[in-house]
Amino acid sequence: MPELRQSIAQHYHERTKYDPQTIASKSKGLNWSKQPVPFKEYKIGSTFDLRPYIQEKAEAFVDKPDAQWWHRLSRLLFCSYGLPAKMPSMGNTVYLRAAPSAGGLYPAEMYVVSRGTALLPPGVYNYQCRTHSLIACWESDAWQKLQEACLWHPTLQKTQLGIIITAVFYRSAWRYEDRAYRRIFLDTGHLLGNIELAGAMTQYRPHLIGGFVDEAVNELLYIDSQQEGAIAVIPLADLLDIKQNILTGPTALPSATETNYPDIPDGKLLKYFHDCTQIPPGTTGKLTSPEVKQEKSLEDKYNFPFCEKISTVSQPIQWGEKLDGLEVTILKRRSTRAYSGDDLTFDELKALLDFSYQPQHYVDQGFDHSTDYFDLNLIETFIAVSGVEGVEAGCYYYAPKAQQLRQIRFKNFRKELHFLCLGQELGRDAAAVVFHTADLKSAVAQYGDRVYRYLHMDAGHLGQRLNLAAIRLGLGVSGIGGFFDDKVNEVLGIPADEVVLYMTTLGRPR
Repeated sequence: MPELRQSIAQHYHERTKYDPQTIASKSKGLNWSKQPVPFKEYKIGSTFDLRPYIQEKAEAFVDKPDAQWWHRLSRLLFCSYGLPAKMPSMGNTVYLRAAPSAGGLYPAEMYVVSRGTALLPPGVYNYQCRTHSLIACWESDAWQKLQEACLWHPTLQKTQLGIIITAVFYRSAWRYEDRAYRRIFLDTGHLLGNIELAGAMTQYRPHLIGGFVDEAVNELLYIDSQQEGAIAVIPLADLLDIKQNILTGPTALPSATETNYPDIPDGKLLKYFHDCTQIPPGTTGKLTSPEVKQEKSLEDKYNFPFCEKISTVSQPIQWGEKLDGLEVTILKRRSTRAYSGDDLTFDELKALLDFSYQPQHYVDQGFDHSTDYFDLNLIETFIAVSGVEGVEAGCYYYAPKAQQLRQIRFKNFRKELHFLCLGQELGRDAAAVVFHTADLKSAVAQYGDRVYRYLHMDAGHLGQRLNLAAIRLGLGVSGIGGFFDDKVNEVLGIPADEVVLYMTTLGRPR
């Protein structure tokens, strides 16, 4: 029998791998005259200024319910994607946002949709981060159209506000070309992590929707789908309103699996792939989650009698009264530029894993234990330990439900990690590097090609939790989306059918 052709998701992943033999010939110089602007501007539209509400503490609004409502929304948006800092660079001003982005390109845009509250009329609003304001793009009854586009997802029946995240493709493609599609969804995952945590601080419960009719959401926003596309819808349940306290429905819906694609030239692959992952107009029927085929329990992997198993049970990180330490951490977070090469303690590594993977340990601090991901059963975690006190150097598999590290390779990988990270010293000098991987073929069998979005957003979301936990503990952290894909599997001993989604380096800042 002839071998089945790869799906477009697998084809895209193979085509955008970095390889030591070809990377030099593939990389073109950046055209600085065509550098994209990481903001959208609207010339007209009524504006809601959110700055007065971010400058005051919550106590200032105790007896002012209207101002308190605006304070919560203002804080949620600022801690998700606001501008906590700016710095000069090459004659320009570089604005740093609350969520990290590869190359500082910020491909995501945030829109707020109001069903019509006492304070925010019905319509669609773009979040303008430079002025920390909402600008009304379209004053209309958008909510019913959003419900229809999301196939009548139950959370939209009871909520009043939602966030739509879009990607402006060229912002990232300018630098990363076709591989930018991976970066866009990792960046969106960082943003989803911030929205989830900012929701905990402001009494909103974000519900994540990945299954929607793409064209319908794009039309609702009046965006040019050649340039920009909707990638996540997040209804915000107001936890101060008892009617909105709802259980979430399914979030990840499958798309088609495309195997009948033509020869696609470089530069056209990103957009072609995105179009193939869409859920088409006319999709109807009840929201049903795909049958889970992946519970071939990831927890049982590498669970051999001779394999050393180390418990990662840890004391939770303390985030302070009313989570004030979380807000400070989000707003001061920066990617580490260099590590000292010094060791981490094992308690530090355990605390990082605890915050990232064990949300149930943080409920009494005000976090939601049922954090929304698309499907964490698809993601696997490996950790290359180079310098953690009391832990032998080597590669470990992390089983989150068992809270165990299982050693699968004995070696200090500093030299190889330097090479794998395209020669970045971050890989060499980090004390530990966390790898998120997935069996792409199995994932596509379950969710179609759209799963590529879900995998990268979930990996970015986990990466952002690692980021913030590290900053809270005074450690260095930096995510890496550029690496020699196949060599990672080879060096660490990870099976070849596991695709590497993301790397997060951890260490002591220099």
